[in-house]
Amino acid sequence: MPSFIFRFFNTLKRSSFLQIQPELIRIFIGYDSREPIAYHVCVQSIMETSSFPLSITPLRLSNLKYIFDRKRETNQFTDFSYTRFLVPYLCQYQGWAIFIDGDMLIREDISKLWMLQNNDYAVMVVKHPEFSGSHTFMNNTATIFPKFNWSSVMLFNNSKCRALMPDYLKTVDYQELHQFKWLLDEKELGSLPNEWNHLVNYYPPNSNAALVHWTLGGPYLGGKLETAEFADEWYTMRTKALHIQET
Repeated sequence: MPSFIFRFFNTLKRSSFLQIQPELIRIFIGYDSREPIAYHVCVQSIMETSSFPLSITPLRLSNLKYIFDRKRETNQFTDFSYTRFLVPYLCQYQGWAIFIDGDMLIREDISKLWMLQNNDYAVMVVKHPEFSGSHTFMNNTATIFPKFNWSSVMLFNNSKCRALMPDYLKTVDYQELHQFKWLLDEKELGSLPNEWNHLVNYYPPNSNAALVHWTLGGPYLGGKLETAEFADEWYTMRTKALHIQET
C-alpha cells in the first residue's frame, strides 16, 4: 500500500475514534460536613446509572478556603449555599458543568441531563412553582423566597456566568444570589424538566422522577424520614456504596 494511502487511513481511523468518544461530564456536588453519607450515596447513584465517563468534584468548604472564606450566616442552610456558585470559576468559565445538592439520589442516566444543554442560556434549572411558608433543615428555619430551591440543580453554561467571581460571592446578598439576579436578563435562565429535581414532600409522589431531592432532610437523618418517598432506594444505594467484594 502506498505510504500516503496508509497515512490517510490511519488519520481516518483516529478521527472516527475521536468522534465516538463520549464527552466527560463535569459534576459538582454540594458537600455538607454534617451529613457526609448523603454525598457518598449520591455519588454512588450517579456512577451506577451513568453511561458516560464522569468528573465528580465535592464542593467541600474546607477545600475551598483559598478562594472563599465568607463567614457562615444564619439564613445559610448548608455549607455549600454560596460555594455552589463557584462552579463556573472552577471550570475557568469554559464548557458546561452540572451542580447538584448532596442530598439527592439520581435514578436516571445523568447524560440525559447533560444533553439538555442549550447555548441560548447561561444557566438552566427546574423552575419550581412559588411555594409559601417557611423551610426548616437541621434547626435552621427561613421564610421561603421566590425561586426557592431553583439553585439546587443547575446546568451551567460557564462562559456566560462570568459575574460569578469569588469576590462577588463573598459579599452578595443570599436571596439576590439564589434568585439569579446576577444574570443580565431573566431570559438567560432556561428551564429543565421537573423530573430532574423532584422535591420530596413538596410534590406528589412520582415514580418517574429522574433525580430525587430530600430538601427537607433525607433517610440518613433517621426517624420518620426513614420511610420518606424513595427512602428504600436510598438504603439500597447506601448498601452498594458500603459493599466490599471479598476475594
